[in-house]
Amino acid sequence: MRFLDGLWRGKETAFDSGNAATNAIELTKRHAQVSLTKQGAANGHLRINLSWRMRTSDLGGAQRESLLRHPLKALKPPEVVAHSQSMVNVDLDLGCLYELQDGTKGVVQPLGGFLGDVNAAPYVKLSGDDRFGSASGETIYVNLDHREHIKRLLVFAYIYDQTPAFDRTHAIVTLFPSNGPRIEIGLDERHPQARSCAVVMIENVKGEIVVHREVKFVYGFQAELDRLYGWGLQWGRGFKSKVDR
Repeated sequence: MRFLDGLWRGKETAFDSGNAATNAIELTKRHAQVSLTKQGAANGHLRINLSWRMRTSDLGGAQRESLLRHPLKALKPPEVVAHSQSMVNVDLDLGCLYELQDGTKGVVQPLGGFLGDVNAAPYVKLSGDDRFGSASGETIYVNLDHREHIKRLLVFAYIYDQTPAFDRTHAIVTLFPSNGPRIEIGLDERHPQARSCAVVMIENVKGEIVVHREVKFVYGFQAELDRLYGWGLQWGRGFKSKVDR
């Protein structure tokens, strides 16, 4: 499968309250939207984080084989399995398609080094590329103090290269507004062959900043998400630079 990810840059209120103890809003299919403006959180830096871990069910075969060889391990409590480079090579990436009010369109993503800028257009910045599944995951910052320049932002996640598909990872995207509870979107649907997922749309609707859950899985990459949402960018093949493990 060809990986279309380099970019030719060009111009072109209902919700679940979640657990009160965790101070979080969970966006679901039934309750998919929340207004940051109505929460008094449509300013400052909106932090968007992608984190993941491997599903423990995917390790069942290896665990059963280990128990056959070492029966006493069955007496030990189960281990909590977090995302780990030593366990499997997982590389989820976070990106954002943006459209500004003046018609400027583009992408912020690790591939191609399109990391954006938080204090100038597009007012969206990727903090870096987490290739090893660290606890901090990947983070994008949106400067909502410049919300009048922003028309819409599509936050997406994709699986780079030949790593496992979404059905083998438990991924979650969390939005941390400047005020009020965080907003969580889980990517728990099983799509074994999907390579990308449109997670959440952030729109400026007549001055109101609205967050809407998307969670639409596709079998291609950024170009397919572009077509689905009508961004109209020109895409080419892209790669990541190699790093020492």
